[in-house]
Formats: sequence, structure tokens, C-alpha cells
Amino acid sequence: MIKDALLKIIFIPILGIGLPIVAGIISYDRYSFIELIGANLFFILTSFIIWAGCNWIHIKLRPLHAPVSRMFARIATVCFISALYAACTGGLSSFTWIKMSRESFNWMGVYKFIAVCVAAVIIFTLVYEILFLSKERELDNKIVDQLDKERSQAELQALTNEMDPHFIFNSLNTLNYLLLNNPQQAHLFNNKLAQVYKYFLINKTRELISLRDEMEFIDNYFFLLQIRHDSKLQLHIDLNEESRKAMIPPCAVQVLIENAIKHNEFTDANPLLIKIITNGHYIRVSNNAKPKPYAVSSTGIGLKNLSSRYRIISRKNIEIEKSRENFTVKLPLIR
Repeated sequence: MIKDALLKIIFIPILGIGLPIVAGIISYDRYSFIELIGANLFFILTSFIIWAGCNWIHIKLRPLHAPVSRMFARIATVCFISALYAACTGGLSSFTWIKMSRESFNWMGVYKFIAVCVAAVIIFTLVYEILFLSKERELDNKIVDQLDKERSQAELQALTNEMDPHFIFNSLNTLNYLLLNNPQQAHLFNNKLAQVYKYFLINKTRELISLRDEMEFIDNYFFLLQIRHDSKLQLHIDLNEESRKAMIPPCAVQVLIENAIKHNEFTDANPLLIKIITNGHYIRVSNNAKPKPYAVSSTGIGLKNLSSRYRIISRKNIEIEKSRENFTVKLPLIR
């Protein structure tokens, strides 16, 4: 928003004194010095009312952004409405002044005052619009630069951390153990691991994927986790069919599951329960919170990266809810 406090201080008095002179509706030789001060204050008040009203019109019409092809139509609309308001206010003010003063009633004086008010308003409106569009373009450029920076960071993070290296290391250790002790389950584990890695490779460059595909991936991913953690990990899914058609960024749910496992301790007696449920235009991914008693080495980049991806793709934000008992992240569904 253009800060116009200084412009008000300078131009409202100038216009309040100058416009009546140009219109010729004050006969200076008929009034005493004190009366002239009163007359000038009257028209300065008129100038303030017109300025404030036009400023209000600009603010109300400002959200009505138009594409470049219709920019002139928008500016013309703002000028027309502001000029109409100025004409009505200026006409009423000049008519009132002539009636209450020693001036001879003269419609030409009223018309001239209306004309100079309209001309001044159109000039200032055009200046305001040019300044506003300049500020708007500057702000848009800053937003684009910031989004490009966040996109680059998100893409870099996605490339350098396609899969948690600890997850791969643990999975290979588990596979090695199963090959020695349970070859049949090792074969199933190997297939699931291949499906998980395939999902990462295929979707790492995509912006969006259906929730249905994401949940199929989560089934495979959680199978691998449960082989290692057994009953210490539990997953509850309650998603309606309509929500499964919606889109989310790839691996969004996986990031939250990984985050829950990384930051909480869990045992057979007190398992980690992860819930994925539909909540209106969101899906809620929550877990019972029991933070590890020691500090976990983490940059927090997972949630930051996920939040950046959502802002870049959909201009929506994820929502995080924390309590002593639960940690919840709400992911917007993109339709």
C-alpha cells in the first residue's frame, strides 16, 4: 500500500486553497482576513473529504486485479468512480458555500469548481495507479524470486535425499537377516523394497500424485518398517473414496511417518500409533507423542521442505498441531 501521509499533509491544503481560486468562487475583496481563513478552512475540509473518499474507493477496488490486457479498463473504472464522487462532493460543497457566503449565486462557478475537482482527482488517481502498479510489480518480482529460491532448495533437497540413507541401511540389514533366517519372507521383503524404491525414482520429479497412489506406496513402505519394528509400530488409515482421488506432493505422507519414527520412542507395551484420516479438504496425519529423552540430530528440513513444496505447487500451507499427547500435520488436498 502506498503511504500517502506526506502527500496528504502537502496537497490537501494546497488543493483546498487553490481549487476555489481557479474556479473563482471566492471573491477575496468581500471578506475580512478572518473570514478568508474560514473560507479556506471550509474548502480544505472539502479537499480532505474528497481525498479520503477517493482513497477509500482505491482501496475497495484494489483487490479487483485484472490481467494486463484489461489494465486500462480497470484504471478507467477507478478514474470514473473517483471523478463521479469528486463531482458530487465538489458540487455540494460549492453550492453550500455560495448559499452561506456573500457570493452571488452563479451556476457557472459551481460548474467550474466541479470541473477543477474532477480534473485534480483524475490526475492524482492516475499518479496513484502508476505508483501502485509499480509497487505491485516490485512485490510480485520479490515473491517470484522467493518462490524460485524455495523451489530450487526443495528440488535440491529432493535430489540429495531421495531416500533416507538410514532407512536404506536398515532395510538392507533386515533383508540380510531374513535371507539367513526366513528366505520366504526375505523374497516378499525384497519385492516391497523394490516397489518403494521404484516409487521414489518414478515420482521424484513430479509435483503431484493421487492420494490413492501415495497410499499404495505407504502400504509397501510401512510393511518394511513393521518387519523391523514389529508390533511397536501401528498404522490406522481411514480415508474416504473421494479423498483418494485428490492430489498431494509425492512422499508427503512418507515424510510425516519418517518424522514420527525419528522423533519418538516406542515399545511393544507403548507402540507408536500413526493415524491417517480424512478431515474435510485435508488429510490428518497424527501420532501419539512420546519424544525421545535425548536430542535427535535433525535440521527439520523434512517438514520445511514439505511446506515449501505445498506453497510452490498450490499456494496453500500445511498446518501443524502440537500437544503433550499428539503431534498432527494437516495436508491440504489439491483438487
